[in-house]
Amino acid sequence: MLRTLKTRLLQGLSQFRETVVMKKGTLMYLKRVDGPRQVTLPDGSVLSRADLPPPDTTRWVASRKAVVVKAVIYGLIAETEALERYALSEEEFALWRGAVEKHGEKALKVTAIQKYRQL
Repeated sequence: MLRTLKTRLLQGLSQFRETVVMKKGTLMYLKRVDGPRQVTLPDGSVLSRADLPPPDTTRWVASRKAVVVKAVIYGLIAETEALERYALSEEEFALWRGAVEKHGEKALKVTAIQKYRQL
């Protein structure tokens, strides 16, 4: 019943800038964003915009790189949005993406670069 009510609310209020969602008797306002709020990955886990690193990230550890690459690959955010949001060059992001597609997330670790990258 709660899902039905929630669906009706979302359908009725879709023309407004903000969407109203009921949660345990209270109202929450969700900011409208371009694209999906979350995506389901092939392993069944859910990746949401809240899982993305903050836009002012300067220290790029392998796990943060992997989240951004997954978000782009599975359609949570567009590649251009990721490049702008994190001030990345196309070349740098292409290297991250290629490493993940060829060798998995472990290839993003700085200590593994020589192991996975062919010269």
